[in-house]
Amino acid sequence: MIVKEEFLNKLRRYFSLNLYEVKIWTALLSRGVSTAGELSDIANVPRSRSYDVLESLEKKGFAVTKLGKPIKYIAVPPEEVLERVKKHMNEQALEKVKRLDELKGTEILDELSALHSQGIDLIEPSDLSGSLKGRHNLYNHLEMMLKNAKHSVAIHTTTQGFLRKAEGLKPVLEKLKKRGVKVRIAAPLTKDCSKAVKELSGLAEIRNSSSKARFTIVDKNELVFMMMDDSEVHPTYDVGVWVNTPFFSNALESMFDLAWKNMKPPGRL
Repeated sequence: MIVKEEFLNKLRRYFSLNLYEVKIWTALLSRGVSTAGELSDIANVPRSRSYDVLESLEKKGFAVTKLGKPIKYIAVPPEEVLERVKKHMNEQALEKVKRLDELKGTEILDELSALHSQGIDLIEPSDLSGSLKGRHNLYNHLEMMLKNAKHSVAIHTTTQGFLRKAEGLKPVLEKLKKRGVKVRIAAPLTKDCSKAVKELSGLAEIRNSSSKARFTIVDKNELVFMMMDDSEVHPTYDVGVWVNTPFFSNALESMFDLAWKNMKPPGRL
């Protein structure tokens, strides 16, 4: 049986299997019912490992042991495997979230927070900076910054960036609204943005900009600016720089204020 390596790699990623597991599983699927020895030969997996691998696949719900001698294994239909894997992943995720939630208010979290506070006190303000690689990490950091905002947030983004923020950051913006934090968002707005503008209009002041700059300033103190044009880079390769410096943040917000005066509200898109 010849299965392309690319296909095997995809299966490994989607189903969280190791190489031997995915080889034995695809071999079993191709036969329906088979012995460990036969599957070892078909999949080119050492026979000494095939029993362990099949036991693992059985525990994960990919195979069923057939009664009788010699011992044979029956392949579970892929559709059923998919549902089992989804259920198992959900259960694992819920269990991990539950364990992390249990840390709140414990001595462990208090000690971690004390360590962090102690470390931050020893750092020069100019050293509080770093690079953020990948759009997922960028938005995680942006969300953290916004959650800690006390007075103001200034965001300049692209058309697609505006749509992403309307979808991903709306819950945080709602909390900022309740806390009385002033939020301003500027972006090149198109007809595609009309729905997002309506959703955010009560949470932030929005204006139309002709620039494609990408940055966020929080409390004139903390800043993230993106280095790449989001229309030309894959999300995985998006890069941003985070700095915690009032001097630079204040200067950039002053320029944002000047540009803001010349920007117009979205009106009818």
